[in-house]
Amino acid sequence: MGFRLPGIRKASFSSNLASSKGVNVPKGYLAVYVGDKMKRFVIPVAYLNQPSFQRLLSQAEEEFGYEHPLGGLTIPCTEESFENIISGLNEC
Repeated sequence: MGFRLPGIRKASFSSNLASSKGVNVPKGYLAVYVGDKMKRFVIPVAYLNQPSFQRLLSQAEEEFGYEHPLGGLTIPCTEESFENIISGLNEC
């Protein structure tokens, strides 16, 4: 599966998750938008290989194709569901 991500700029910050749209994305991370309010999360690109995240990517492809209006990857699930999935990945 191949897709292109918009330009990722180098920056530093202390959290894996960020909700501010003004925060740049550090190398090795990507921004995703989740939920009705399109909350922005910054996650490690290593998550892309995890089966639970692959299911989210498949759902995103079904719903949005490869057109994501916010410039980052849009995930079609609730913020709570996404946070539960991410917390499981952080434990690995």
